[in-house]
Amino acid sequence: MNKSFFTKISILITGIVILTGCDNYLEENPDNRVELNTPEKAAQLLTNAYSSAAYTFTEWMGDNVTFTTGTTKLTEHVQLYEWEEVTSINQDTPSNFWTSTYDAIAHANEVLAVIDNLPGDEARKKAVKGEALLTRAYGHFMLVNLFAKHFNEDTADDDLGIPYVEEPETEFIKKYTRASVEDVYDKIEDDLLDGLELVDESFYANSGKYHFTRNGALAFASRFYLFKGDYKKCIEYSSEMLGADPDVFIKDIATLLAQSADSEDFIRSYASPTDQSNLLMIRNVTNYPVNVGFWPDQQLLFGIIDPNPWNANDVRISVRYPIFVRGNNGLALAKYEFLFERSSLTSNVGLYYTIMPAFRGEEVLLNRAEAYIFDNKLSQALADLQVMVNKRYDGTRIINTTTLRNYYGTTNDRLNAFYFILDERRKEFMHEGLRWFDIKRFQIPVTHVLADGSTIELDADDDRQLLQIPQAAIDIGGLEPNPR
Repeated sequence: MNKSFFTKISILITGIVILTGCDNYLEENPDNRVELNTPEKAAQLLTNAYSSAAYTFTEWMGDNVTFTTGTTKLTEHVQLYEWEEVTSINQDTPSNFWTSTYDAIAHANEVLAVIDNLPGDEARKKAVKGEALLTRAYGHFMLVNLFAKHFNEDTADDDLGIPYVEEPETEFIKKYTRASVEDVYDKIEDDLLDGLELVDESFYANSGKYHFTRNGALAFASRFYLFKGDYKKCIEYSSEMLGADPDVFIKDIATLLAQSADSEDFIRSYASPTDQSNLLMIRNVTNYPVNVGFWPDQQLLFGIIDPNPWNANDVRISVRYPIFVRGNNGLALAKYEFLFERSSLTSNVGLYYTIMPAFRGEEVLLNRAEAYIFDNKLSQALADLQVMVNKRYDGTRIINTTTLRNYYGTTNDRLNAFYFILDERRKEFMHEGLRWFDIKRFQIPVTHVLADGSTIELDADDDRQLLQIPQAAIDIGGLEPNPR
């Protein structure tokens, strides 16, 4: 199904568009688009309400990579690595993420505009509406956290956010303005909570985790409220998702390795929708998993994952865990399956894509542990961290205040536990893009090595932590750029 049949995206999304024809062009229906006249057709359209763009390009901006040789480095890869303005609109760029995500939002808006008035089963309509609200909220959430400052309750009402688009496009070159970060978060919260009330995965015909299930929506709420700093609500929604036995939502990597015949078998199991840790799966068109850009070298990768308070073996870097070489000296943990979609049955050209878990149980558990710490509930945080430790380190390893004091060297027990969470999140989500949000949230400086051995640094309060609004949206759409 061609997405362009259902949307007329303004200059905010697509840049310069040339229009010819009569004045009432937008009132015509000149193509053979599917009319949204049943809940089933609306549900089918929502498969395009999940952005096809990955945000793993943020890995090249963060501290999980160094200068590696032998990989293909396009201009945009180098610009991202050196925190320069990215001029390309290719895939794996900020502009492409902006375009693809607003395109996904437009599909959700098309459904929301008609779903209440469609004939058909009311339960089905509510489920479709719930999914549309959740996808609209999620798209805007990712955009505001990439292209605006992190939410700060003291400044959010003044900080520039992004346009929050709630209606289908009905005019050509519609002008938008950037709402404040606070306003964007308020609208996200409204859509998220309304969607949570309505979501019902029973209608997804065995493809549930490729849509927002209730657990996927609860994981989204966990991340949303953590980023907002509402720790009690983060705990509430995380706890509802994790239930009485969080262990079942933590990927059992050791068992997956033992049961896998080879690396490809392991990767398929790792990213399988049948694995309970994977809560929402999204198909992303990306070159990230292939031999491009920047990667950690051996020293950096092992320096991130190997150290721990017990000097124990970490299953994420065990001798059995598949690690691929990228270029001459880059290393990549096996997480993504190489998939290729030909442009036609007889074509040798097409697009690389992969299926990525947008939310995992491990994130929800670490979110709750962090929220417990900021809510002054250290014992509960340590209990959550023990669940992670049991699944990631060999032997019987106990996490407690004494262990963490000895390892981190401070007597501040909450701070030590917080450091451990940052370390675990960095290890667990290597290559997945989440590290960038911790860098922004906690203003962590980043140092990159250049080809000649010199270094450059992204300071803790550097404006370049905010991705720049795409040039077309600035020049033609009239949006205010981020400061530089």
